[in-house]
Amino acid sequence: MKSIFITFDISHKNEIIEMLTRNNCRGFSFFDQMQGRGSKTGEPHYGTHAWPSMAGSIITIVDDNKVDNILKEIKEIDENAPQLGLRAFVWSVEKSY
Repeated sequence: MKSIFITFDISHKNEIIEMLTRNNCRGFSFFDQMQGRGSKTGEPHYGTHAWPSMAGSIITIVDDNKVDNILKEIKEIDENAPQLGLRAFVWSVEKSY
């Protein structure tokens, strides 16, 4: 099993959830109203007057064989609007209950 942590501009929320649904990823946790700044490109997401956009994130646990396709689709979404910021990080899940 793998954990995929996806951070994104809040405008991507529905598209990310639809992508997870297409990939049969039923379980996830969504974190709304996050603030942050990407490490390479993109605008800060601070929810302030100067930087009004907000970020969100989703974490999901999936079978190993789903990871590559999910990352491929996330990359495609990001390439359609690279200025918004969209990243995914994958970790191995040692145990779960």
